[in-house]
Amino acid sequence: MRACIFGCAGYRLKASEIRFFREANPFGFILFPRNCESPDQIRRLTTSLRETVGRRTPILIDQEGGRVQRLKPPLWRAAPAAAKFGVLYRNNPDRAQHLAMVNARLIAEDLHDVGIDVNCAPVLDLRERDGHGAIGDRSFADEPKSVAALGQAWIAGLGTGGVVPVIKHIPGHGRARVDSHHALPVIDVPLRDLERRDFVPFRALNSAPAAMTGHLLFPAIDATHPVTVSAAVIKTVVRDMIGFDGLLISDDLSMSALSGSLAGRAAGAIAAGCDIALHCSGVMSEMMAMVDRIPMLSGTSRRRATEMLGLAARLAAERSDLDRDRALYDLEAGLAEA
Repeated sequence: MRACIFGCAGYRLKASEIRFFREANPFGFILFPRNCESPDQIRRLTTSLRETVGRRTPILIDQEGGRVQRLKPPLWRAAPAAAKFGVLYRNNPDRAQHLAMVNARLIAEDLHDVGIDVNCAPVLDLRERDGHGAIGDRSFADEPKSVAALGQAWIAGLGTGGVVPVIKHIPGHGRARVDSHHALPVIDVPLRDLERRDFVPFRALNSAPAAMTGHLLFPAIDATHPVTVSAAVIKTVVRDMIGFDGLLISDDLSMSALSGSLAGRAAGAIAAGCDIALHCSGVMSEMMAMVDRIPMLSGTSRRRATEMLGLAARLAAERSDLDRDRALYDLEAGLAEA
């Protein structure tokens, strides 16, 4: 297995993609709206992707709810944004956590139904008054304790539905004043302030099986390299301060927050301590340009990847039945209280 996750171009695999994926042997794949036409089509696609590498490879998607959901109405439910649960949490924490779990369980049902077994959620970034809207209502709240509690409920809901969570964007994107898709956010805050606030939800949920980096510059730790390509941040903050020992996946290496060639970004992310290099566009020429700079999984990274695969298999085998109508009624009635 190569230490990367790749996207594909459309609703079905081209012959050139099949040949490339067989040779490249990526750890997994990620889907976007360009890959999602209907449930039957996605089932065919996820089956085809797994057939190219000859194993039950993980297939990821970003299905947070609100503004970020790749499976969209009218074929799929419009799930509420995370902030809805944060509002309810202020007055009724137990109810908010229950509903967050129900919502995540419903999302897991949709994903499992089409062969997707990893969701890039929940978002554990804090909502900040001066932060860019790229996070906004994708965050549960502006307070670390409630974000951690609701994030844990989300993880539980996904798990009972057979889906592995990926917490993001470690070590915290909330203070960013620009969108990392378009520019590099610089979070120039003392380390002690980050420890007391931004890192708290990630530390509380550091047993999560996987996490996604944020393309962020923290001058207090590394004045030169963004998190994804910073050995200092990954070692000192992600692994030591936060205590995360799960599979560390880069955010999309195509994003403009990073500089240099795609091949250089991929090599830099792996060298810095990311276990997996993520490339989302599905553009063949870009994947071909970078694949030789991405090693096969080995050592600790292979151990983490194997553990995540084992968890995915266990969750799929142990997933519980869902009374969808009752869950939807419970969710909608509860959110009406907020």
